[in-house]
Amino acid sequence: MERMKAIFVVTAAMAFALSPLMTDGFAGFRPDQFPIPQVDPPVQPAGYAFAIWGVIYLWLIAGAIFGLLKRAEAADWDAMRWPLIASLVIGAAWIPVAQMSPFWATVLIWGMLVTALWALLSAGAADRIWMRTPIALYAGWLTAASCVALGLMLAGHGIINAQLAALAMIVLALVISLVVTMLRRDAPEYAGAVIWALIGVIVANLGTSNVAVLVLCAGGIAVLVVTALRVRPA
Repeated sequence: MERMKAIFVVTAAMAFALSPLMTDGFAGFRPDQFPIPQVDPPVQPAGYAFAIWGVIYLWLIAGAIFGLLKRAEAADWDAMRWPLIASLVIGAAWIPVAQMSPFWATVLIWGMLVTALWALLSAGAADRIWMRTPIALYAGWLTAASCVALGLMLAGHGIINAQLAALAMIVLALVISLVVTMLRRDAPEYAGAVIWALIGVIVANLGTSNVAVLVLCAGGIAVLVVTALRVRPA
């Protein structure tokens, strides 16, 4: 059964990575997908930041193949496989859903995040490069992406304005990130992915007078860096 789960991880990782190629891709929610169009929302990172997906896709596949060939029956790998499979399967279907419904896409991406964090916290201490790093990068970026999606939903449906949504979601992402960083002290790549997203938000807001978002992101980056350095294993 362990080997079969390892095969499932490889299959799910490949399906996830191929999903952008099997669809029209995803460049963000369209402004007109919301009752209140979201044009240049302050919560969203600059477009270049999404290039991290290429690294995540390739590393997840490489790690999954390594796990199948070298660690198919290793207990520390097996513990994280079911939640990772669940997250990747949801992810493989995410783009078509996002093209049709931001609401359901937001529900799904939070499901991806929860299962990805479960996988990260369940992963063993060995094979950092092949197991922990790709999952940590994936879970870290999903932490930011999930909060961005929720922020767009809140502002796009008039629950709160775009500025308040951005500030609230940045704080939420930071809280989740700090907790996970302290729980998984040997996976600084997780915090690194969140920091990458926060830098993207700063870049997206540089041409505006949105000082609150810029200061919050910069402060959040500093706190994450200090926390990751302080809790890392000796």
